[in-house]
Amino acid sequence: MAKYSKKASEKVEQAMKEMKAGKLKSGSGKKVTNPKQAIAIGLSEARESGAKVPKKSTSKKKSAKKKK
Repeated sequence: MAKYSKKASEKVEQAMKEMKAGKLKSGSGKKVTNPKQAIAIGLSEARESGAKVPKKSTSKKKSAKKKK
């Protein structure tokens, strides 16, 4: 399991509270309603502030293709 710093979890918690209050906005300025997006924003803010956050994971499904 990935290890996150306390500061990172605080940023995610803050982002979730903002989302629930309807105050969290994405980079394009639209209101965030998806909890997963709120978590991603919180982790991104934590990375920018220098908190210990594991590297972004890349999806393996996108690179895998069906072979017939």
